[in-house]
Amino acid sequence: MAKDQAVIVGVGQGLSAALARLLAAEGYALTLAARDAEKLAGLAEETGARTVAMDATDAGAMAALFDGLPAAPRVAIYNPSARVRGPIAELAPDEVRRALEVTAFGAFLMGQAAARAMQAAEPVGGVRGTILFTGASAGVKGFPNSAPFAMGKFAERGLAQSMARELHPRGIHVAWVNIDGAIRNPGRTEPEDAPDSMLAPEAIARAYLGLIRQDRSAWSDELTLRPWVERF
Repeated sequence: MAKDQAVIVGVGQGLSAALARLLAAEGYALTLAARDAEKLAGLAEETGARTVAMDATDAGAMAALFDGLPAAPRVAIYNPSARVRGPIAELAPDEVRRALEVTAFGAFLMGQAAARAMQAAEPVGGVRGTILFTGASAGVKGFPNSAPFAMGKFAERGLAQSMARELHPRGIHVAWVNIDGAIRNPGRTEPEDAPDSMLAPEAIARAYLGLIRQDRSAWSDELTLRPWVERF
């Protein structure tokens, strides 16, 4: 029996790697996409994944990624985002444009490609697949000196909301995940006065799996994850 396909776009060594390991353990056949696919060699060997080097803002590359799958994906996850920090009066327009392309336009490209592929697939128990977008608290509230990131994440959140209303009736689950806190990625350490204050990538991955497994009678279109020390 062929394995269900899962695609993760924007793979690094933190959350995306945790997602890859968990989905592989759940029996999915993985395709991992990143700008520098060579850095994924170890993860690919560990999870049995195929890797694709691509720019998430390239429409042709995104279409080719999904066209090259052996079957329609059951899971598609978009992780990339870009930050440009600084006072609004001093931001470089070209840098802001690029940040919006990575965070918002790339999300659109993946959402479109995944939706096309999933809509053509036969449903299983009424479900054709799950599309997840990795968001941030910047998609709910803008912070000073971080306008481009807020613009991108608000756009990504709006995209997910619109897609959910359009695609849920067609058997495609769409959700935006608000990562409201710092992730304990490799090389990042927690302050001595705030131990266990970051989100564990493995814990986030399990929350994503929970969304993938949700019964369609009670689908979430948004989920907020924050460490226990985060102030509301």
